[in-house]
Parts: sequence; structure tokens; C-alpha cells
Amino acid sequence: MSKITTTRAYKFRMEPTAEQRKTLLVFASADRTIWNLALDCCQRYYATHKKGMPKALLSAELQSFRDTRPWMQEIDSQCVQQPLRKLWQAYENHFNPNMRAGFPKFKTKKNLRQSFRIPQRCVVKNGKIYVPKIGWIKIRQSEEVENTKAATFKQTATGKWFVTLTTEFEMLRVLPKVTPDAVVGHDLGLIDYITPSNTDAVPVPKFFRVYAKKLRRTQRQFSRRVKGSKNRQKAKIKVAIVYEKIRNLRGNFIHQLTHKLMANPANGFEDLNIKSLAKTKLAKSMCDAAFGEFLRQMKYKSLWNNNHFVQVNRFFPSSQLCSTRDCDYRNKDLQRSDREWGCPKCGVHHKRDKNASDNLKSETIRILDALGYMESLNDCGQDVSLAKASSLG
Repeated sequence: MSKITTTRAYKFRMEPTAEQRKTLLVFASADRTIWNLALDCCQRYYATHKKGMPKALLSAELQSFRDTRPWMQEIDSQCVQQPLRKLWQAYENHFNPNMRAGFPKFKTKKNLRQSFRIPQRCVVKNGKIYVPKIGWIKIRQSEEVENTKAATFKQTATGKWFVTLTTEFEMLRVLPKVTPDAVVGHDLGLIDYITPSNTDAVPVPKFFRVYAKKLRRTQRQFSRRVKGSKNRQKAKIKVAIVYEKIRNLRGNFIHQLTHKLMANPANGFEDLNIKSLAKTKLAKSMCDAAFGEFLRQMKYKSLWNNNHFVQVNRFFPSSQLCSTRDCDYRNKDLQRSDREWGCPKCGVHHKRDKNASDNLKSETIRILDALGYMESLNDCGQDVSLAKASSLG
């Protein structure tokens, strides 16, 4: 048992008035202007001195820029400071070899997606949020929010405004011991989205392919419009609406599925190399499935619910091993196109995904037993093989 401090984000749809919408765009414009100016200063300073620009010098130059422009005085002071912090973070991410982030780019006002951040003084009360120098804005509040640490305001490509509130809270991290029956292995795939070891498989929804025809039609209409015209802007919003529909359906599906899996005290998954798989001929299907987002939600929801989340080593041959008890046969000739195969040693016929989920369950049990989180196997009357290697994610 340990007491930990973690963060949680709440995202609410905003309903600003016409005047408030204009002011929100002014705040976003200030954020974009400061970002572009700071990036330009850093590039010019590096071209002259061959080294990075000191933060103090950059802050002083931007302060003089803000003092000479009256419209900047109407912007919250903390909102103006945030672009500098984001720029330094972008530089650190770029030069960090583990992040694989690109070099910071200039922002354009033609992009319908605009945002700004205010780290303090934003209060949520009675279905409204108070934004400094703007006032109270109505939001669609679905749950109570306490101890707000920061607020990020974003306009989507369809013109909708959302606010994301970050909070901190303390919780007791208690990982209970589990029995083998409480452990569930899950195999992820592009035919069945997830194949649990204890229930039926969940088919892949394929939201992008369902809306592919409508998306092609709206994109053709957009490409035929004259650049700079109002009709082209309207067609661009229509394309954004289709993308937003796909994104919302995918997000709702993943949230409902991960919430359902929290009923299992322990879940085991394979540690997929998602970035590499997204560069193969299966890229469209992999991106549509969004396995990275699925696993991310499983991790933090398992943390909040005190559940066990185990990721088996990606080199563990879950599909090749026979999942029959006391059978250690491995089918090294198994091809990716083989959806079923029979074990020549014990004679059992396996379905590929179901066999993989059973093996992942056994390996998850072995890992939890090695960490001391398994109840006595003898008391459960089960003989679980522990002779397979993996790692905890």
C-alpha cells in the first residue's frame, strides 16, 4: 500500500456567446503571435551567435514587444507567458533522441485549430468557468471538478470550443493478490479488435473505412473550390466535420471498451511495436484501430482502479505456443495468414487469436506470481505452467 499523487484531466464543451467567442480568438491569436515571434528570435540569434538564445534575453525582448502593442494589454499575463514555456519544451523534445519530435514550426492563423493555456485562476462553478479578463463562460459540465491546476482552451476545426482542466489528487495504490481465474489475457488484432481469454472476441469497428466514401466526396468538393474563397472555407469545415465524427466514434468505442475491462482484476496484453506496425502496408488499419490510445487508457484506468496491468514481452511467441496444459509444443512454421492450426503433439485444434490470448493469460499469471501478487495455486486447484519468459510493462 502506498499513497501517490496523480493527475486527471476533465474536458468540457464550451458554449461562449458571440462576443466571448471573439475574445477567445484574440487570446489564441496572442498565443500564436508570441510563439512565432519567439521562434523567429531564437532562429535569428542562433544564426548570428551559433548558440541558443538565453531565456532572460528572450523574455525581455518579448516584454518590450507586448508593452508597445495596446491590444496585448487586454490579454491575461499568464496566457502570454505560456508560449515561451511551450517553445522551450518543443526544443527539448526535438533534441531528445527518445522523443522523435520535429523542429518547432511557425503557426498560421489560417489553421482552424487554435488554442491557449492559462495555468491559474480558472474556476469552475455552477456549470460555468471563469476565464481571467473574459468572465464567466457556460460549459457543459458533466461532473464536479476540484483543485484545478491549469486550463487549456482549444477550438476544433469545426469551430467548437473545449476546455481541458488538469487536476491533482492523492490516492492509495493498493495492488491486491489475485487468483488465476481473475487474470484475463487479451490478444489485439485487425480482424478482431480484442480477443479475451474468457469471453467472445470484439470485432474491429473500422470507423475510418465506414466513412471513407463520405470523406472522399467532401474532399473532392474541397479540392474543386477556388483558393481563398468562402466556399472553399465552407468545404474545409465539411471535411473537418467528417473527421470529427470518426474521431468521436473511435474515442467513444475505446472508452467504453476500456471501462468494461476494468471489471477484470488483472489484464495481460502484448507489448506491440505500434510505431513500426504503423509504417507497414497495414498502416491505415493500424491507425484506425488506435491501439496506442487503447493501451494508454488501460494503463491509467488500471492505476485509478487498483487493477493489475501487465504487458508481455513483444518477442513472446503467444501465437506459436500450444496453450494446452502440459504441452510445450511451438509451431515455428506458423504464418501470419494462418488463422487456425493443429498441434501435432496433443492433437488440439487452435484458433490463432484465442490461442494467443490463453498463452498471454498464462504468461501474465507467471509474471504476477514472480512479483508476489498471485494467490496460492494449490488452493485454486490449478496447475499453471510458469516456464515462459517475458517482462512487465
